[in-house]
Amino acid sequence: MVITITRTYFPDGTNGKLECEGKFICNTIELPWKDNETKVSCIPEGKYFIKKRYSKKFQWHLEILDVENRSLILFHPANNAQKELNGCIATVTKISGPGLGLMSRKSFKKLKDLVYKSLETRESIGLIVSS
Repeated sequence: MVITITRTYFPDGTNGKLECEGKFICNTIELPWKDNETKVSCIPEGKYFIKKRYSKKFQWHLEILDVENRSLILFHPANNAQKELNGCIATVTKISGPGLGLMSRKSFKKLKDLVYKSLETRESIGLIVSS
């Protein structure tokens, strides 16, 4: 399975459209592009793989693997990139401004259910991030 995020960049945040094999799943919010700086920038455009991950803070969520010079880049719920993200990607049901969105938990469940179902069949999950 391949998931794509098509981004639009703004000075205060990055918004995206997340699709799976051409079908719209949800919107995304991220930090603005700041040369891949840790904790203040969104990740570079490129091709990645996704795995499931557990932490006390986010419970079951998704990790984006092999991001250049970065670690623990996750998909997790958040509605405000500047206040809640450290380089991760948040899914949102509706965009409300640059790096801002609404109903993140609802859209995250939708993405997580889709990805976990494929991972159960040992299918690899690719992620392509572009603009």
